[in-house]
Amino acid sequence: MSPLDADLSRVVAPVEQGLESMRRVLAETLTTDTPAVSDMTDHISRFRGKQLRGALVLLTADALGNQHEDLPEVAAIVELIHLATLVHDDVLDEAAVRRRVASVNQRWDNQVAVLLGDFLYARAFHLSTTLTSRIASQMLSIATQKICAGEIEQAAHRYDFEQSQEHYESIAGAKTAVLYSVACELGARYPSREDETCVMFSEFGWAIGLAFQIADDVLDVVGDAEVVGKAVGTDVQDGKVTLPVLYVYQAADRATRGRIRDAYTMPDIENRAEKLSEVCDLQPGVEYALARARVLVDGALATLETLPDSPARSALKSLGPYVLERRW
Repeated sequence: MSPLDADLSRVVAPVEQGLESMRRVLAETLTTDTPAVSDMTDHISRFRGKQLRGALVLLTADALGNQHEDLPEVAAIVELIHLATLVHDDVLDEAAVRRRVASVNQRWDNQVAVLLGDFLYARAFHLSTTLTSRIASQMLSIATQKICAGEIEQAAHRYDFEQSQEHYESIAGAKTAVLYSVACELGARYPSREDETCVMFSEFGWAIGLAFQIADDVLDVVGDAEVVGKAVGTDVQDGKVTLPVLYVYQAADRATRGRIRDAYTMPDIENRAEKLSEVCDLQPGVEYALARARVLVDGALATLETLPDSPARSALKSLGPYVLERRW
């Protein structure tokens, strides 16, 4: 186990019992009597990964003393939606590997992967209809719409080197921070709480999620595919201008800007990420992006000081090093 894996284990330790309940719900929800679908759900069970979003539902609830019996199901629904986005993301990115195993689109094809992602969304929202409160269904349906809109907006702005950092962050936030935000807010709000604490945790999750996505974009530029567990360089290959590249481009002279654009757009370049690293120094962009992620994390963690001391609060505060220093 790597040091960061150990750090994550410590983060989720206060809610490990709830996570085990969540995993049982996930296993039951993914069970189907259709052999072809069962084959695929067995395969994607290997994508389990960190399950951080589900853990955030439980940690937030625990930090506030919310012990509602539905919370493992709420966490499972959040994880199902996240799993559906991963399956669809691999289609969009033409990715062959997810967490060191073949992606669904690689093992089967894009058509099957899209249908499986839809199946996962359907299972998630069916499960949400069985809960005591409708709030999870309402909030997660809105969040899913925002995630899809973010992906569409990103696709519409491929090769957009003139976009502002604010625009980049709005897209990154819609793609990733939305689900972190709703996970934390549900932990605070479910089944019916309405106060400023819910808003605080929504904002906390947004900042942590945006920092997570910025760090992910850095890994796509400088990460090691063997360590990350999936292909890197896919953003450049797909024309996505992320914060590290945006910063370097906008600080560059005219000639360097031209070479950066060429690395993205010239035909017959097999490895565009490698070409990009040849035509410009990406390190200032990496450092700038990680500094921005740190500002987001520090601001989020500062809001936790208003909570009473507890193992769950301590666990949430320990998220910082994990988000900023992870390599996968």
